[in-house]
Amino acid sequence: MLRSRSAALAYSGARAAPRSWASRVIVRGDLGRRARFLSAAAGNAVSVNADRLNRTIHETCRWGEAHRFGPDPTETGMCRLALTDSDAEARRWFVDEMKAQGCKVSVDQMGNIFAVRKGRKEGAPTAMGSHLDTQPSGGRYDGILGIISGVEAVRTLNEHNIETEYPVAVVNWTNEEGARFPQSVVSSSVYAGSTPLADAWALADIADASKTMKSELERIGFLGSVPCSFDANPIAAHFELHIEQGPILEKAKAKVGVVTGGQGYRWYDVQVSGRAAHSGSTPFYSRSDALLCAARIIAKSNEIAKEHRALATTGILTLEPGSTNVIPSSVRFTLDVRHPDIKPDTLDAVERDLIDATFEIALKESELGCDVNWKRTSVANAVQFPPAGVECVKEAGVAVVGEKKVLEIVSGAGHDSCAVSYRCPTSMVFVPSKDGLSHNPREYTSPEDCAIGAQVLLNAVLAYDRRRAAGLV
Repeated sequence: MLRSRSAALAYSGARAAPRSWASRVIVRGDLGRRARFLSAAAGNAVSVNADRLNRTIHETCRWGEAHRFGPDPTETGMCRLALTDSDAEARRWFVDEMKAQGCKVSVDQMGNIFAVRKGRKEGAPTAMGSHLDTQPSGGRYDGILGIISGVEAVRTLNEHNIETEYPVAVVNWTNEEGARFPQSVVSSSVYAGSTPLADAWALADIADASKTMKSELERIGFLGSVPCSFDANPIAAHFELHIEQGPILEKAKAKVGVVTGGQGYRWYDVQVSGRAAHSGSTPFYSRSDALLCAARIIAKSNEIAKEHRALATTGILTLEPGSTNVIPSSVRFTLDVRHPDIKPDTLDAVERDLIDATFEIALKESELGCDVNWKRTSVANAVQFPPAGVECVKEAGVAVVGEKKVLEIVSGAGHDSCAVSYRCPTSMVFVPSKDGLSHNPREYTSPEDCAIGAQVLLNAVLAYDRRRAAGLV
């Protein structure tokens, strides 16, 4: 019999300018293919320092370095979970470096760090944002490339004495990964008004429920006093450089991905309860095997996802009591379901089919059945980025690498930009991931591609700044 049909689905989570600027790019040099951008508006050469960019990426990876897979100093992955000591060290470096570059630095109630470089005029800054936290078995580029490229952009502007029309900012968003505190893009979602601050503060460490986001922010000294709110601390636009984390750009031989939006996703926590019993003396008809039930639900989730052209992934599974000759009495697993439709209809349909299939499996599992409880832990709807930001990225990409090397793409992963896009013009720059690999110590983007991405990011921000000054956005 099915003793429980609980599906507690608590919501949490987020939700054309004219071609009027003149620029040209000369690409030359070694690993960075130094992209020289001659801004007609600024009248100065603005070129990122490719060697310094890549050197800084790897220097800052000393905080959280893990999972060595080769002899080279950079042949390690990363384990820099949000609000750990290693994350705190990287944050302190970021604050110190931004202050050294003349930026005004502030920290909000979620630990988001805003480093603002003043412009000729007062106003909300054009932001370059990403994250310093990583997966437990992550690589050296996910999020990190975006932050370090923002730092490099500010360094470059300072070196060339470029005064932007409006302020520009680099933003480090807290706990983008959701690996330690189980809601991805949580702090940018609080900022955008999609997740209540109290809910985010209360998120518990998945390894130690006594630690919450708020308590860990306090412990490492990054519980800021600035309200975590777009209304209280606005930005004019948000641009983000990121590795693609998939194989599309590499397969297409494209160098720059112009991100037009991101697919929606839902996270679930599923608890299956059975009965512990002796593996040798309990016949099948007398079993309530929680692990067998969970395994069939997970397999069925993949079938259902394929039917809807969606994706389904289980990334965490734990069981009790964990003995060779004991039938498992309890299993907890996570489920991540994704689909790119702007309307949530497909994800709704997947959810309905999953729950119906789950209870059918639980009923048929054995004479005794299992209890199954579903909880939806995170929701992010698919987003479409506004044209104002996308067009700046596309034109910058074409200028740097040529039209044939630029590809419009929808992000398969969730990003802080997706959360922020509900409040301001937003776009992203993607660069290729070798073999489409990410969330893996071996994730890799070449130094040349990192530099290309950083140049496109800077050019897009300058283009938006000029359009904004001209009243075109």
